[in-house]
Amino acid sequence: MPRRLCLALLLFPLPALAQTAAPEVVLPELVVEAQRAAAARQGILARFGAREVTVERETIEALPGGASQPLNQVLLQTPGVVQDSFGDIHVRGEHRNLQYRLNGVALPEGLTGFGQVFDARSLRSVSVLTGALPAQFGFRTNAVIDLETRTGTLDPGGSIGVYGGSRGTWQPHLSWAGIAAGWDVFATGTFLRSQQGVENPTSSWQSINGQTEQWRGLAYAARQLDDTTRLSLIFGGNANRFNLPVTRGLAPEFTAFGLDSFDSAALRARQWERNWYGVAALQKSWGDIDLQVAPFFRYSSISYTPSLPGEVIFNGSAASVFRASMAAGVQADAAWRIAADHTLRFGGQVTGERAQFRSDSTVLPLDADGNAIDAPFVIGDRYGRTGWLYGMYLQDEWRLTERLTLNLGLRWDQAVQYTAAGQVSPRINLVWRPTDTTTIHAGYARTFTPPQFESVQASSFTRYLGTTAAPESLENGLARPQRDHRFDLGISQRFGQHLTLGIDGYYKFVRDLLDFGQFGNALIFTPFNFRQGRVYGVEFSGNWRDETWLIYGNLALSRSVGRDLRSGQFAIEPDELAYIASKYVRTDHDQLITGSAGVVWNGWEGGQLSGSMLYGSGLRKGFAATEKVTPYAVFNFGVRQAFTGPDGGRWTARLDLLNAFDRSYQLRDGTGIGVGAAQYGLRRTIYAGLSREF
Repeated sequence: MPRRLCLALLLFPLPALAQTAAPEVVLPELVVEAQRAAAARQGILARFGAREVTVERETIEALPGGASQPLNQVLLQTPGVVQDSFGDIHVRGEHRNLQYRLNGVALPEGLTGFGQVFDARSLRSVSVLTGALPAQFGFRTNAVIDLETRTGTLDPGGSIGVYGGSRGTWQPHLSWAGIAAGWDVFATGTFLRSQQGVENPTSSWQSINGQTEQWRGLAYAARQLDDTTRLSLIFGGNANRFNLPVTRGLAPEFTAFGLDSFDSAALRARQWERNWYGVAALQKSWGDIDLQVAPFFRYSSISYTPSLPGEVIFNGSAASVFRASMAAGVQADAAWRIAADHTLRFGGQVTGERAQFRSDSTVLPLDADGNAIDAPFVIGDRYGRTGWLYGMYLQDEWRLTERLTLNLGLRWDQAVQYTAAGQVSPRINLVWRPTDTTTIHAGYARTFTPPQFESVQASSFTRYLGTTAAPESLENGLARPQRDHRFDLGISQRFGQHLTLGIDGYYKFVRDLLDFGQFGNALIFTPFNFRQGRVYGVEFSGNWRDETWLIYGNLALSRSVGRDLRSGQFAIEPDELAYIASKYVRTDHDQLITGSAGVVWNGWEGGQLSGSMLYGSGLRKGFAATEKVTPYAVFNFGVRQAFTGPDGGRWTARLDLLNAFDRSYQLRDGTGIGVGAAQYGLRRTIYAGLSREF
């Protein structure tokens, strides 16, 4: 049985654009070393028993939007991933609780509102791991997004190009990969300018005041220090500016600054988002032992500037908000092949984080009857906290028979943040291959998920009493770690050489279910807890691949419910709070039916036609999330052609039609538990691109 045994539904890489026979060659030593290092890393960080879906670089580039599409759009083509506003996604009925790993190293999550930190153009592959994850995965355990970067040895060459079209979208990009002074190097950079950076609050084709400018980049360098030691360095980041789109014709609620009227189309709020991250990974082998030690850091910030005096006139308050977080730590993982039927894996992680919060809220005082007085004043709020996360694990991959393997693990996690809490978590996975074409897996995992430290609302609300920014109540329990019992069962069946079908079911019993809400005008999310939660569902998947076609489809049924809020009560109206305390309610991100599908046809020399589809039965809305928005289905189409240009270089042209039938659909209507604004999906959009390889 192979060392890396994954329950996977693979979106296989597409054939090369030009199919020509090539003489057998001997791989350069640098390529061999890079392949050996990648294999060793996968051996250390095996995903045994997890359900894994992998999208390769060739598939990303072939589908509509190509490598210019945001990473979340790529993830939406995998099973059970639900689309939300501001670039958010939900996997298997949870809000966030996602772990991003870059070449196997877990990066602390940042204050991501709606910008895309990772550029799809920089990735060799994207893998989504779900289910009862083995013990090496801790803290964020609902799903792991494993990103493999491109490298100079395995993906040599460069490209320069531009992509854009509707709504003034313009996206130039540049990348290069190769060998420089003995280093395996890859670097890429992208700039985006558009008239619509976030979802439109109305159904119109283009939003008002929706401009954005975004920078993204990544650099990778690796070097073989000796026959058994390899050093890898990664640095990247993004810097985004957003104007927040507005709605015409809103009626003012207050008189402020001597004004009792204001054109809502003239509101001009802005938000900046910055993320920087770095990883240094040292791999070492001693015979049957492979080790990787990786220090890392991440800086993240969000800054919101309100539109004064308009926001005070419409909302009664306007807050200038700044949040920042600096995290650093080290992760160590090892694999020891102690016997032919036993592989022992062990490791740990330590992360320290410093979070800062500043706000200046312009509010109106209230008179004795609760009426607003036109005498605006500012309430300031400042605080900073330091928190720590510790984790260790030990697991044994035990091959019971040639076709049956058991993975036993134990993990310890400790959070010292706003509260101190910890847990010892057993994990068990069983994989059975009754035939060469059938794989069955079953697993159980006890998991521990601390709240997102940098997003916890820790300020006092008493200072806002007697103003137009007064909370619904002063009750606001501390956000607690989420604790789960997770069960997963699935089967994957291959029919012939081309067709694979799969089904996977899961059930999660949750204590202190974490959710996130937008409590204010700034697009910043704050965690809160339900005392109890249940999340369960089933996913169906299938794909067909041959030399000409790639066809895949996914269908997921999911239910996510919670009862009795333990934190975040200040933002919920008393009657809604009482209703939630007495019965299970749907979480705001619950969507019963989610579907995705795609097809790529390699129909002629250097050319491809592609299509993709997304379906959603609708997220929740209304009082205590008892209703849902209207279902939708969106279809996208693309064509891609490679050719030799007049300069003798290799060029690629593409044309993409997104939301081809111009379906107007709503993601959010601004109501629900922790929902602050309405958002509509992108209307019909035409993009074109041209790039040249070098």
